[in-house]
Amino acid sequence: MSYLGKWKFHSIGTVDDETDERVWLNAEEYLNSPMPYVDETDEDAVADEMKERKKTVGTLLEVCEDGKLFVLMPLPEGVSVKEAEDAARAGIIKLRDGMMTDDPFTWEEREGELWVNLGGADDFMQFSGDEEFLTMVTTRFERFT
Repeated sequence: MSYLGKWKFHSIGTVDDETDERVWLNAEEYLNSPMPYVDETDEDAVADEMKERKKTVGTLLEVCEDGKLFVLMPLPEGVSVKEAEDAARAGIIKLRDGMMTDDPFTWEEREGELWVNLGGADDFMQFSGDEEFLTMVTTRFERFT
């Protein structure tokens, strides 16, 4: 299987409180789901959590032929493309295809599976994947291009 290309958010895995089974929430379900680790009476905390959730559902993974994997994140609400481009020129952020990114991770294929180096000399983590989905920890991505 080829992992090359872009992958967009599909769903996030969580545990159903009633059945203790893993369920996958699509973007709308995730954005509207309870926030068990946030004091939902704290408006600022809820707003921060919603920003993070929106960033998560807008995230793309780009797996490149040269062994790099980019995590592409949407621009924050209220930030214009011009502001982002100015910040990139100033070295404050990095942009790729109009989205924010950090330095790419490296990846390699081992016995048909995608392994991504998340930091150290040999700090590789296996992503599970098939023709339909690529799963990074609890987040599922589907092929975009």
